[in-house]
Amino acid sequence: MTNLAFVPTTGTRRTPRPRRYLMTPPRHFAVEYAINPWMHPGVEVDRDLALRQWQQLADTYRRLGHRVDVLDPIHGLPDMVYAANGALVTPTATVAARFAFPQRAAESEAYAGWLAAHGLGPVHVPEEVNEGEGDFLVVGDLILAGTGFRTSPAAHSEVARLTGMQVISLDLVDPRYYHLDTALAVLDDHTVAYFPEAFSPVSQAVLATLYPDAVIATADDAAVLGLNAVSDGRHVMLAVAATGLAAQLTARGFVVVPVDVSELLKGGGGVKCCTLELRRALPPVAQDGAVSA
Repeated sequence: MTNLAFVPTTGTRRTPRPRRYLMTPPRHFAVEYAINPWMHPGVEVDRDLALRQWQQLADTYRRLGHRVDVLDPIHGLPDMVYAANGALVTPTATVAARFAFPQRAAESEAYAGWLAAHGLGPVHVPEEVNEGEGDFLVVGDLILAGTGFRTSPAAHSEVARLTGMQVISLDLVDPRYYHLDTALAVLDDHTVAYFPEAFSPVSQAVLATLYPDAVIATADDAAVLGLNAVSDGRHVMLAVAATGLAAQLTARGFVVVPVDVSELLKGGGGVKCCTLELRRALPPVAQDGAVSA
């Protein structure tokens, strides 16, 4: 069951926007190899617990009025639960992933196939290495793009060309924060939270210029992947252990909804990693108020 939300004590009123997410349950989740510092092959994984935590997150989205579509996992792809890495879906284009490591390569075709079959095509197959929303985060009319560990710098230009959106490159320098979505969270179309030390000095300066009112996370909150969060503009779903970040967000007028995804952290992922946003028009709402699945 989801923990109680942290309700703002300020007079700020933020407005949520209905979202559509794609998620993949961790029925085959395991830590069989190490491609990031969080992964330790041989570590015991409680798959039933991972499934319960994943279901709690999906139920939280639905309870808040968002649509959640589900892609069935494929045996032999233990990291497929991290749906955010599978593609980038902007209002203007859908770009498939091209993974840096061969262990995850087959995930790209699975996600691209689902997106094309569900009216989100054409799906552009990239030439450059990019890991979807792991390294490309949409903030209003901009795309913030990470590089340094997975996505290649050349992919930033490729995504800009395919989407027609402005792409801002950011260099990641700490291997614990190997994807942009582990070091920076999009809170609304104008607001982000981030951990400065995860970025190069030049990228820190870029972020400070673009977002002078950003929420600055502490090392403790970054270390539990508290920035691997999902926001609908009002509600922010984030790791239950990121208590300092939760307090900062509450003071800014956001409603924080802590979610325990600690079992999935063993693979180096959190709330955002499990959530691919599909930025297309939502279907009509049924007469009973439910969003059709």
